[in-house]
Amino acid sequence: MKYFIGIDGGGTKTELALSTEDGIPFETRMAKGSSYQSIGVEAVVRLLRENTKILLERAGITFADCAGCCIGLPCYGENPEIDSYITTLLEKAFAPVKVHIVNDVEVGWAGSLECREGIHVVSGTGSIAFGSGIAGQSARCGGWDEFYGDEGSCYWVGRQAMSLFSKEADGRAPKGALYDIVRKECGILRDFYFTHVIRESYAPYREKVAAFQNYACRAAGAGDEAARALYEAAAKELACMVKAIRKQIIFSEEIVDVSYSGGIFKTGDLILGPFRKEVEALGCSLKKPCRTTTEGALLLAMKYFST
Repeated sequence: MKYFIGIDGGGTKTELALSTEDGIPFETRMAKGSSYQSIGVEAVVRLLRENTKILLERAGITFADCAGCCIGLPCYGENPEIDSYITTLLEKAFAPVKVHIVNDVEVGWAGSLECREGIHVVSGTGSIAFGSGIAGQSARCGGWDEFYGDEGSCYWVGRQAMSLFSKEADGRAPKGALYDIVRKECGILRDFYFTHVIRESYAPYREKVAAFQNYACRAAGAGDEAARALYEAAAKELACMVKAIRKQIIFSEEIVDVSYSGGIFKTGDLILGPFRKEVEALGCSLKKPCRTTTEGALLLAMKYFST
């Protein structure tokens, strides 16, 4: 029996799965984030090797029993020297298993649309989109850097929510639910203590800034229209990536399927409502993901290593 390993690496968490040729995970594992920008290349390789070893041991098999592995990694494809280095280390760490490495957005597309034509948008800690068209044409958009990009992501919404709190606090915007939620959650006795809290407890940690988005979500649910507007703005930013990819590659169908993954979409209709509206205005159809991103990695592993 052939076994395949699928790994979806992310800035906040990494998901690993094992399957046979049916592509259905029968053993899974969660691990911490695997962005080399955060923990370094060598640490990423150790994390993936160690957690895969545990995954295989739980299933009662070894690396030698596996036909192939697909690994989706954040930032892969952005630096040729680092790409080459991390590929060399992973091939050695996973030997004798054959390894195929892609940017994590590609495993999202593979799972969400089951490797069919279309566009996949990821909005988690960061944001990025990937499209696949006729004859394997592909294009990527977004995923630049949180300092000046990642528009529409949890990190981006988190920063916008911080800005909105400051405006609600000093009168530039009417006080809404976000104001009370942030004061309570951050333990702020005076509004201007917020600056110290953000500098010390949030700004140095990418995942905590992204998690701040949850306060905006709660505020929007409690009727804060300014907080709700942050998600409408995020939807427009995500749709911009869809529009850009439509211009870059050719699709066989006039109506292009668009799917999605990532933490921002856990807010449900708060983001999906305006995002669907934006996508349909571009002549696309928003589709619920068929499979998970980790299953997408398994599908790609089977695509490249089935014989």
